[in-house]
Amino acid sequence: MHAEIAERLLRVNREFYQSFARPFAETRRRLQPGAAEAIRELPPQAAVLDLGCGSGEVARALARRKHRGAYLGIDQCDALLDEARSSGLPQAEFLQADLAASGWPGLTHPPYAYALAFAVLHHLPGAGRRAEFAASVRGLLDRQGLFVFSIWQFQTSERLRRRIVPWQTIGIEDSQVDPGDHLLDWRHGGRGLRYVHAFEESELEELARQTGFCPVRTYLADGQGGRLGRYEVWSAA
Repeated sequence: MHAEIAERLLRVNREFYQSFARPFAETRRRLQPGAAEAIRELPPQAAVLDLGCGSGEVARALARRKHRGAYLGIDQCDALLDEARSSGLPQAEFLQADLAASGWPGLTHPPYAYALAFAVLHHLPGAGRRAEFAASVRGLLDRQGLFVFSIWQFQTSERLRRRIVPWQTIGIEDSQVDPGDHLLDWRHGGRGLRYVHAFEESELEELARQTGFCPVRTYLADGQGGRLGRYEVWSAA
């Protein structure tokens, strides 16, 4: 994918989250079942890095569980971070950073035992950028650390497939994006657009191989039928 096209896709998502931070947060007042399952076994003292922390639902869930370990949440959207800072987790720290960029300055408490990235990877355009992201995560984990992430499988829902809009809507041709790339509309609190990548299983296998992760577990959850989210647990060991 050409760098200019990738930047345009990132800009689409930045503009979406800045414009729809409040209505988006309204739809995320509780953790998705798969995310709740993912943090259920977190040791209370574990250091946690929450990438794409949004409005802080993971931090709130950890607060309810009396989590004692270090926690750092990172997101690009200031409006969502403002909500996250009211999470109630006393030791929580939050950082504004662009997860699509290389290097995230200002990180505290590395290495981490767990890195979480719920609904982040499918918003990063291009296999190279996704590999750079995963490699950065691995570099922040301790030797036995786990990378737990989810990808949105919107393509399993007929209702969501109807929300796919043509690339020409934003002046991009089909040939300029990668297979699996889609533009979806948003209909809560106004009309917006988001870039999303639909993964093939082989892409995830190659991503793990390239970045030195060892897949440990995969499970499906969320939405009607329990398959809108694919959750991956990868070991840095």
